[in-house]
Amino acid sequence: MKEMFIMAGDTPMHVADTERGDKCAVLLHGYLESMVVWDEFVPLLSKHMRVVTLDIPGHGISNIRGEVHTMEYLGDCVALTMEALGIERYSVVGHSMGGYVALAMYDKYKEHLDSIILLSSTPSADSAEKCDRRRREIELVKAGKKSTMARLVPHAGFAPDNVKRLKDYIEDLEELIMITEDEGVIAILGGMIERKDRNDMLRTCGIPHMFIFGRHDFYIPNDVAEELVARHPEAEVVWLDNSGHMGFIEEPERCAEAIISMVTR
Repeated sequence: MKEMFIMAGDTPMHVADTERGDKCAVLLHGYLESMVVWDEFVPLLSKHMRVVTLDIPGHGISNIRGEVHTMEYLGDCVALTMEALGIERYSVVGHSMGGYVALAMYDKYKEHLDSIILLSSTPSADSAEKCDRRRREIELVKAGKKSTMARLVPHAGFAPDNVKRLKDYIEDLEELIMITEDEGVIAILGGMIERKDRNDMLRTCGIPHMFIFGRHDFYIPNDVAEELVARHPEAEVVWLDNSGHMGFIEEPERCAEAIISMVTR
């Protein structure tokens, strides 16, 4: 992949691009991640499509712009990056928080979207309880205790049976959290607290969309996922039977197969 910096409006974006393929997918990482999480997954897709990855502002080495990064602002950054790359149409694959950004893109950029794939993600807004939990995370970061998050968050992302097998990935994710700038974490958390419920939008959007859920996802339990499936009969659904929240790492081949089927049709 070719790595570069691109200006998305006034925001410098760290981007990688395989540069070849008639169809294109942009992969949007989740909270406390960066584009490096896709490194071993991209080769499974790149034989079939062009693949773009990027550091969402506030994570990796893309810039931090302001105290709150709304999902709409982040969606603007992604769309302007794709425009700068000269890519007119593309599918958006959003992991967890990346799915929130993908959904926010629809309102302004739907003419550019071939499909939306929500990978361990949801169109629902945060509950009051979850908003409170995010505010506590903000206070934890401000208190200099991000290491507590680094110990807990990556481990919880994997199905229990995969924790030992994927220990090296978990350690890498812990390190990734520690090097993520505090201001970026706070800005992203603020944006997730503010985000809209987009269930109605997704149901009526008129472009193909898919949920990919892990059967052992701590963050999106089966009952929540099943309720979303019932609310969205128009969506395609793929279940990863041996995954938690990190299906593209836990079951990469099955996850890639689902994405390829949507993007290349």
